[in-house]
Amino acid sequence: MLVLVTYDVSTVSAAGRRRLNQVAKACQNYGNRAQKSVFECEVDPAQWSILKNKLVKIIDEKQDSLRIYYLGSNWERKIEHIGAHAPPDMHDLLVV
Repeated sequence: MLVLVTYDVSTVSAAGRRRLNQVAKACQNYGNRAQKSVFECEVDPAQWSILKNKLVKIIDEKQDSLRIYYLGSNWERKIEHIGAHAPPDMHDLLVV
């Protein structure tokens, strides 16, 4: 299934900047960066459970936010890209 993970992490403090880096690194292990705070993650249910738990533990719910979009297994027809920086093929091997 494809899950779109978006986040907004407060970077006013050093702790916030650290959280921002941790969120990005966690997402990089499971998907491709679509935009600065947006990752497309093609995961199975077990992988998604692990990633979601990591993200929830990292963020500060009083200052940060996560938005998660479940695009499912038939996601290819739900995404349209226009412009520069075409996304990588999600079916290729993800190298971290």
